[in-house]
Amino acid sequence: MNVVSTNIAEPATFFWEGREHRTGIYKYPTEKPIFLDTNAVQGDTIGSPKVHGGEYKACYLFSAEEYDHWKPLYPSLEWNWGMFGENLTVSGLNEEEIRVGDLYSVGKCLVEITQPREPCFKLGYRFNDQEIIAAFVKRGRPGTYARILEKGEVCQGDEIRLVSRSDNPLTVLQCYRLIYDRVKNKDHLRWALLNESLPPRFRKNLGRGQ
Repeated sequence: MNVVSTNIAEPATFFWEGREHRTGIYKYPTEKPIFLDTNAVQGDTIGSPKVHGGEYKACYLFSAEEYDHWKPLYPSLEWNWGMFGENLTVSGLNEEEIRVGDLYSVGKCLVEITQPREPCFKLGYRFNDQEIIAAFVKRGRPGTYARILEKGEVCQGDEIRLVSRSDNPLTVLQCYRLIYDRVKNKDHLRWALLNESLPPRFRKNLGRGQ
């Protein structure tokens, strides 16, 4: 895998259902390296700290190849890397192969894969189409969040190299399906509940009713 683009956002606000919301989803490519810090990318905007940023969501990675799927569906938009709110646009990212808990080196950083992205109404606002939420879920290519184990700079063109494969077999896509499938795969659920790379609250929510 390689970093195609590094992206950050300026603060933006919009009104939705009678309320003003702050968002960092309007990300654009940077000309300089970005610094991956413990709880966020330095200089980036975190619109809702309760659900974005923090230890388990410090950085968001999304597939560059997915742009070929979505661009024809929204031809009127002004496209650039970062459209999905990702900090790192990555070539070769495959959620079917990447495991929750895998360790990767990128630039001067060491990162741990933590959990897939769950789309919300802000993605719908970004694309001026709330129906993209269901389409994004169905597509099954959510990208992934990462925890920053070693802080540092990341540049466009940096290679993302696998350092250590997780002993837990749960992939990012399998984890994603556990969120949305009514009937959970029992093996995948068991792997998720045992996977300490997932946020504790995430595992607690999955375990309710089991």
